[in-house]
Amino acid sequence: MSVPALSTVPSPCFPPVAYVCEATARYCTGSTNTPPPQMYARVHLDPVVGTAIADAYVAAPVLDERAYPAYAAFCRETVQQYHFLVGRTEFGGLGVTVRIVDEDPYPDATSMVDDVRQRRLKVWASAASGNPHPYLSDGENDMFRAVHDVFGHAASGRGFDRHGEEAAWLMHSSMYSPLAGRALATETRGQNCAQIFRYGGGYFPMQKAALLPRMFSDPRSVSLAKGEAMPAAAC
Repeated sequence: MSVPALSTVPSPCFPPVAYVCEATARYCTGSTNTPPPQMYARVHLDPVVGTAIADAYVAAPVLDERAYPAYAAFCRETVQQYHFLVGRTEFGGLGVTVRIVDEDPYPDATSMVDDVRQRRLKVWASAASGNPHPYLSDGENDMFRAVHDVFGHAASGRGFDRHGEEAAWLMHSSMYSPLAGRALATETRGQNCAQIFRYGGGYFPMQKAALLPRMFSDPRSVSLAKGEAMPAAAC
């Protein structure tokens, strides 16, 4: 398959949500490999890498038992992050009110981030998608969508285009263990690349519970606008 002729210029950014950035750093206390915040504005998805990730996702089985340990860790850590997100501020949480709705609630990332700045968030219900996950329950999937919007997009200051999704994956990966990060890569990088590079952005691929090659969950595979390699990011 040929590589699409797509621009590598990073998409426009918005100011990351300050309280979310502080919370993410607090959650990852002890990490020594988290990229500095200004790097996320320079993240772009190289079409060669994106096409390779898309091909790996499409070729993966829908449900692979070898992925179960990674997905079990991913579920545990996602639920922990969700409780941190919605927990009361006086007890160390972020106090974000999350509502599950039956249709896409936001026309763009700016609208979503405006809500997050007010400590509220709407999430399009997984059950309404007609594309069930083979491992996650609808509730677990909804929790993941919530934490990824906040700790991925709102914290990185990047939107929903392919470069923004790459930056959001990188940002959010700092909050997961290496094992759970393998599942995160499938849920974000794999699905997004398949949608963009195999289906032209118009079709959301079938959800899967499988692991991509290990290199695709490695933050060092990320490119920056000037071509530098991204340092590793792990909590």
